[in-house]
Amino acid sequence: MNTATESPAHTTPVRVLVADDHAVVRRGIRAYLEALDDVEVVAEAGDGQEALDRLGAMAVHRELPDVVLIDLMMPRLDGAATTALIAERFPGVRVVVLTSFGEMERVHTALGNGASGYLLKNADPGEVVAAIRAAARGDVFLDPSVARQLTKEMISPPSGLGALTHRERDVLILVAQGRSNQEIADQLVISERTARTHVSNVLRKLQLTSRTQAALVAVRQGLVPPPG
Repeated sequence: MNTATESPAHTTPVRVLVADDHAVVRRGIRAYLEALDDVEVVAEAGDGQEALDRLGAMAVHRELPDVVLIDLMMPRLDGAATTALIAERFPGVRVVVLTSFGEMERVHTALGNGASGYLLKNADPGEVVAAIRAAARGDVFLDPSVARQLTKEMISPPSGLGALTHRERDVLILVAQGRSNQEIADQLVISERTARTHVSNVLRKLQLTSRTQAALVAVRQGLVPPPG
């Protein structure tokens, strides 16, 4: 019976790109993964844009990795936005987030953008390997603490404004101010796709069907002053 750190019988190693802005972290992850028979680190990147550039170059030669292991907080292009772009440009590549941040807002954004796994950096190395293998199989692997929070939300979901994250409340206010998705993205320094996802989540959580209804809710709740 295999444990998380034992190598299952694979004929082809799982190809991994590691993206993290800390070189020491990248090297540590690489050293650990390369000791395994069924995992091969094929590239590294210091930020999201470099990861996309490397994937683009690899795609030309049909050498894309199976999994990108990515940090969330990186310069130039963060992990959440990079995840969305990977899902859009390279749909066959899976993404596993490895981050220090466990806030549910970040979890929802990452998973909504297409991540196949979400781990905290205090995870056991075996869990990182298990997440990579799961992603390569098309499965989802979550940090146990994240999984507990998601389960709690499913069992006792909050309602009304209490269902919104801090970022979603900010988005609701901007929607009520008549901002477009691109304007919301510019204001919050996120991608337009992420802004669109936030707006959709706000409407879904508040059980609304339009931005106009959302604006009325924001006014009624005192988040923005009434027009005129």
